[in-house]
Amino acid sequence: MTDAPPALLRFATAGSVDDGKSTLVGRLLHDSKSVLADQLEAVTRASRGDRGPDLALLTDGLRAEREQGITIDVAYRYFATPRRRFILADTPGHVQYTRNMVTGASTARLTVILIDARNGVVEQTRRHAALAALLRVPEIVLAVNKMDLVGYEEADFAAIAGEFSAYAGKLGMNRVTAIPVSALAGDNVVEPSKNMDWYGGPTVLEHLETVRAGDEPSDGAARFPVQYVIRPQTPDLPDYRGYAGQVARGAFRVGEEVTVLPAGHTARITAIDVLGTAAPAVRAGQSATLRLDRDLDVSRGDLIASAAAPAPVTRDVTATVCHVADSPLTPGRRVLVKHTTRTVRAVVAEIPSRLALADLTEDRDPGSLTANDIGRVRLRTAEPLALDAYADSRLTGAFLLIDPADGTTLAAGMAAAPTTAPR
Repeated sequence: MTDAPPALLRFATAGSVDDGKSTLVGRLLHDSKSVLADQLEAVTRASRGDRGPDLALLTDGLRAEREQGITIDVAYRYFATPRRRFILADTPGHVQYTRNMVTGASTARLTVILIDARNGVVEQTRRHAALAALLRVPEIVLAVNKMDLVGYEEADFAAIAGEFSAYAGKLGMNRVTAIPVSALAGDNVVEPSKNMDWYGGPTVLEHLETVRAGDEPSDGAARFPVQYVIRPQTPDLPDYRGYAGQVARGAFRVGEEVTVLPAGHTARITAIDVLGTAAPAVRAGQSATLRLDRDLDVSRGDLIASAAAPAPVTRDVTATVCHVADSPLTPGRRVLVKHTTRTVRAVVAEIPSRLALADLTEDRDPGSLTANDIGRVRLRTAEPLALDAYADSRLTGAFLLIDPADGTTLAAGMAAAPTTAPR
C-alpha cells in the first residue's frame, strides 16, 4: 500500500509595487531548494550587479515585467517540500493590475500580503485585504518585508501588524499571522532570523507547511454542475445516459435523491462512474459521471443538487463585484453571466454602492464602476440561475460578467443570498 501524497495548499501573494513580493517568492523557492540548477544559472546570468542572483526573476517571466521591474501577470509556481505540496499564484502589485489578484486568489486557501516596513499600510494594502475578504480567503499571512531597512526594529513591526490587524478585523478576517521578514537577506522566509531574536513565531515556509490545507468542504450541500451529457449509443450500451462533471461541493451517493436545477425535477442516482469504474460515492473535487433513474431533460449548464438542500433558483441577483475591464459598468448594460457551466444573458439593473477602501464605507449611487472598483450590483437574468450565496460556497456562489459583443471579462462577482423566484 502506497503512502498518500502530502496535502496540497493553494496560496496567493499580493503586495504594492516595490514591496519585494517577487523577491520573497524567489527566496522561498530558492531556499526551499525548489529551483532547478539550470533555472538558477539562467537567473544569475540575467541579474544585474554583483549582489548575486536576482531572485525576483524566478517569477517575473515576461519581458515587460523585467524591463519595468514590476509584476504584470499572475505567475503560477508549483513546488513541494517533504511536508506539503504547493500551488503558488504570484499576483501583481501595481494598482493597474489589481484585477489580476482576483484570478490568483479566487481559489486560494491562504494569501500572503506584503508590506514594506518603511511605508506601512498603504491604500493598495487595504485594497488587497478587502479583495481577500470578499473572496473569502480563510487565512492571511502579513509579511512585513524589508525589516533590514528599518534596523530590524520590533516597534516598527508591531505598529504595522497592529494597524493591519485592526483593519482586517473590520473586514471580518480574524485569522491573520504577522511575520517580520527580509526577503533580500532571507530572514524568516525559510530559515529563522538571527537578526530578530525578539520574534518567536514561525517562518513563512513553516507556517505554510503547518496551516490547515483544504478546499471546498466535502460535507456541505452537494452540488454537481453538468459539463457534458454522455450517450454512447453503442450495441453494448444502448440505453446509457450519464451526466459528466466535477463535484463542486459535498458528496453524492448511489441511491441518493437529487434535484436537477433550475427545472426542479427530482430523481435518484442509480450509478456513479469514476474513470470508467463503478463507485458507491463521489465527493468534492472528483470528476465523475452520474446516472439517474429517470430520463430527464438535463444538459450542460444544469446543476444536480442534493434534494434535501437544493440551491436557490433566481433571476434577480444581488452581488459584490470587482470590476476588471477598462470600460465602465453602468446600469442598463447588457452582459452575460457565466456561472459554473451555465451562461445566461442579463442586464445590470442597478449599482447601489461602491466600496471606499480607506474607511470601508459605501459610496451610494456611484453611477458606474470603473477598473479595480469594488461595488454592489443588481442583475436581472433572462433565465433562472441555481445560485448559492458566495458565503456558503466559493465555487457555486461565484460568477463572471462578460461583454456579449467581444467576450471580454467585465467583472468577477460574489453572490449575496439569492431571492428565490418562481421557476
